[in-house]
Parts: sequence; structure tokens; C-alpha cells
Amino acid sequence: MTTDFDVAVIGGGPAGATAAAYLAQAGMSVAVFESELFPRPHVGETLVPAVTPILHETGALEHIDAAGFLHKYGAAWTSAESRNVPHNGFTGLDHDFRAAEIMFNERDQPGVDRDYTYHVDRAKFDLILLKHADTVGASVFSGARVLSVDFDDPEQVRLTCRIGPRQTDFTARLVVDASGRQTLLGRQLRIKVPDPVFDQYAIHTWFEGLDRKVLSADVGKADYVYVHFLPIKDTWVWQIPITDTVTSIGVVTQKKRFAAANVDREAFFWDFVASRPDLTEQLKKAKRVRPFKPEGDYSYAMRQICGDRFVMIGDAARFVDPIFSSGVSVALNSARLACKDIIAGHKEGTTPRRGSRPSRASCGGR
Repeated sequence: MTTDFDVAVIGGGPAGATAAAYLAQAGMSVAVFESELFPRPHVGETLVPAVTPILHETGALEHIDAAGFLHKYGAAWTSAESRNVPHNGFTGLDHDFRAAEIMFNERDQPGVDRDYTYHVDRAKFDLILLKHADTVGASVFSGARVLSVDFDDPEQVRLTCRIGPRQTDFTARLVVDASGRQTLLGRQLRIKVPDPVFDQYAIHTWFEGLDRKVLSADVGKADYVYVHFLPIKDTWVWQIPITDTVTSIGVVTQKKRFAAANVDREAFFWDFVASRPDLTEQLKKAKRVRPFKPEGDYSYAMRQICGDRFVMIGDAARFVDPIFSSGVSVALNSARLACKDIIAGHKEGTTPRRGSRPSRASCGGR
């Protein structure tokens, strides 16, 4: 049976754009259906080195390099704790409970050819990846919202999409759900489950003129990503450099605390930040340049992430508290793993079926 495309990708974020690039470069016909019009702001503005090999493989790295994003050489965590760490007789130790850091050059990673990664403005970063997918042969439909996916025909999947005022159907041999926290297939198939531990909520914004050196344990590491733990259980603040002068700041806590506070977003943000006076002082000196934005559906899982003619990747499959900046890395790596099996099946003339034994890679296994 002839279909419109070999693969339909729902969502044009990092996971979807990367999957589309892999599949298009393998000679498959691919459509990306993205409901929004890029560029658009998005949370998750700092990367880890594990993305580098994938950006190399897809050919997107040269475009990321050319964009002029800030280089990120490491990560740091701070607390308000003042006690010293017992050294048990060892000498030359300089860490305490107040701060800890890691530099990316401390260990080698396969395929990582540099000692840095990037802090990114996701509006620009995501647009670069989506444009690259288009350049290498994917058909990108922007402003196209997938309403449902029909699996009734065993030979194809049918996607019903709204593009502007029109509703249109497209067919494909299989579908890759990269719809992010919209979790289109997870909701449609009723396999999405909340995470009882990481039931988190975040409020974030951008500040202009924040003195990052004052907030760093080492002024030479002021442009690391920082996680400032607050003296409130399960609560922390991220600090991500976006440009030389703009910094992303977000408060993450348990969802129940926001509900219990019964205040607006701005009051909630400042009430929690106030538990770290050093952080509050510097933020008050800076200028907020974006509205406060909440991130609600923050942590969940799926009972199943692949099956008959579908696979979920990135946030569409699983989302947890990104305390180690893993979001984009999970998106890109899950895209690579899924596409490896999709491409192999395409070469063999097969499509994943229920009852087959998909590999751990195709199901996101590690």
C-alpha cells in the first residue's frame, strides 16, 4: 500500500527534528508536523556533552557552532550550608557543603571532540535543528497540529491534522511521537502515568544584568550552569547563562507547594528565592526581561513507549526533573536509538509490529 510518507514525526523540537534528519538522510520520506511557528521560547536552555556526537552525525553541529551560543565548560551546585566537609585526614581537598563543580574535561566521552558544550536560546537552537531537517530532505509542516492518530488499518497509520482552518489527513507507514509534554500518543492510548516522586512545578524567567560572578564559588566558572539548592525540601533554582548579559532563572519545587502557597507566580518566585538572601540580593539588582512562565506537567512516565507502528521519543516518552540538564540529551539520544531500528527495518522492508521483539534500542532501553 502506498502512503504519503514512510514516517510521520509529530513535533519539530530537538527530538523530532533530529529524528527527521536521521531518517531523511537515510533516504526515507519523512514529514514533520509542528503545531507552533518557530522561533518560539522554550525551557531547557543548557546542554550536556552527550549531544555533541549526535549533532555531528546529523550534520547540525556546524550550524550550532556558527550561531555563537555561549560555551559551557561545566556545572556547579551550591547550597546555603556553611558546615565543613570532614576530610578524614586527607589533604588538598577544597570542597565543602557550600559548592561542588564538575568540568567536562575531567573525563573522555566517545564521540565528544571538545571540552565544552553550549548554553542555548531554545528559540534559536530549535529553529536551527528544524531548518536543518528541512534542508536534508524532511517535509516540515509548521502550524500543523496533529489531532489524532488512527491505527485501524494494519498497513498504515493515518494522522488527522489541523492546518489553519482546514482539517487534513496524512498517511505513513509508522509514526514517531516527539510531541514533547503534549504527549499526544500517551494521552490518546491512555498509557501516560504521573511520577509519584518527581511531581514538580517550575516558574522561570530571564534577567538582564545579573552578576553571575558574585553567585559563583569560583569567578572563573561564572558561566557554568548553576543549581542553587534552597533550604526548602526538594526545591532548587537553576541559573543558566543565555548571553553575556542575560541569564535564565527558574524555581523548581513540589507542585503541592505552589498550590498551598495560594499566591500569584511572581510572589511565589520571590518568596522561595528569599530563602537564599545571596541570590535574592543579586536578582533584585538585575532587570527581569521576560514574564514569569510556569511549567506544570513536569514529571511523568509511559507504561509503553513503542509498539505496532509507533515509537515515542524525548519528552513524549518520559520527563523527569532535569537537575542534570539532561532534557535535550535524552531527546537527541532517544531519537538516534529509535531511528537506528527504523532505518534498519526500512532497509529490510519491514515495519515494527505488535508481537515482534523490538530491540532495547527501539524501546529506549539502556
